[in-house]
Parts: sequence; structure tokens; C-alpha cells
Amino acid sequence: MEKEIFNAKIPFRKENSLLNESMLFYDLPNIIEKMKTENNCDDGELNSMILMKNREMKMILAELHENTIIKSFQSNSSTTFQILEGKLKFQARKKTLTLDKGQMLSLNEKIKYRLTISAETVLLLTIANF
Repeated sequence: MEKEIFNAKIPFRKENSLLNESMLFYDLPNIIEKMKTENNCDDGELNSMILMKNREMKMILAELHENTIIKSFQSNSSTTFQILEGKLKFQARKKTLTLDKGQMLSLNEKIKYRLTISAETVLLLTIANF
């Protein structure tokens, strides 16, 4: 099932610990476990939440199910994909790269890309506006 990651309805996560006005703490393993148990999405569905959003940056935690395909176009922003669980295939400009748990990919220019998920995957998507 094809999805557009930036057009998905994404809830804002308000359950983080405010350390002070400029620092937020996230217990990602705990949040991921809650996402998996609270939001039972069907295969091919996108389960995601905004962890942080301001004028400079947006952080989105996404759980992607097996057989999900995401087509997107990067805006003028710098975008980073960090794989927390699972793996995905990234395709852009006739090149393919498989990202595994613990790996990260950063895009610094406008490009069309496609993500193919072959197994349940959790990623942290960070979008920085310049």
C-alpha cells in the first residue's frame, strides 16, 4: 500500500518530560512500545506521532508495517531517517540503499524518494528548516 509520509494525519505527542524551557527528554523504547500496543494499525498503515515541532525542526516517530511503500518529495528542508527497529529500502535517483537498525540517512536537497518496508520498522524522521 502506498502512503505519502508528509500528508498523513500525525498526532502530536504531549507525553514527554520537560527538563527546562530548552530541553525535552523522550523514553523512545517506552513510547515505541505504547505505539505498538495502543495503535493497532493494519498492515500497510502508517502509525506515527510528532515528538517535537517548532519553526526550525520537526521530529516524527513512525512505525511502518511490512509491505508499506512510501513515496515522497523532500522540501527545502534537511531530512534525516534514523532506523530504530527493523529495516527499510531507500530508493532515489536510480540508487538503492538498505538501512538497518542503528543506521541513519540524511538528505540535504530536494529529491523524490521511495521507501519500501519489508519488515515492521520504527524510524525517527527529523526535518530541519533552513
